[in-house]
Amino acid sequence: MAVKKERRDFLGMALGGFTAVGGVFALGAAKSSWDPLPSVKAAGFTTVDLANAAPNDLIVEKWRGKPIFIIKKTAKMKAHDRDVIIGSDRFHVSIGLCTHLGCIPAYFPDTTEFICACHGGMYDVNGEVIKAPPPSPLVVPPFKVDGTKLVLGEPGEDYKKMQAAGLTA
Repeated sequence: MAVKKERRDFLGMALGGFTAVGGVFALGAAKSSWDPLPSVKAAGFTTVDLANAAPNDLIVEKWRGKPIFIIKKTAKMKAHDRDVIIGSDRFHVSIGLCTHLGCIPAYFPDTTEFICACHGGMYDVNGEVIKAPPPSPLVVPPFKVDGTKLVLGEPGEDYKKMQAAGLTA
């Protein structure tokens, strides 16, 4: 009888081990199917070279399907805590969607204002609300400064400081 019990124990352990290994492979396959594809991860970052940006000229980039507004500020425009500093230049960087209903505001360089045509909301060149109904300023996307380039989608030190100060909206 002792021989049969040892064989039965061995078969039970072998089946348990085989099941455990299969379970690990199944969990690994499930996890890899839940992870975003490399192409999706790569689409999460956008690099913009701002070396040749003209003052008070709206640059519109696309990041994760959203418009990004970038404006190089002139010397006459007041400095603001939400400014992104690249070299000696200051830039306004925001997601170009109205915080009221998600419309895309238009930029008027003569008045340095963004005006949303949907309900008449207005933002200044810093992205701050100057006329309701928008409930909050334009959102600053995660960014990192790399020389004269702005990398959207990667939170750098400047973005983390803005975030800690509550300026990213």
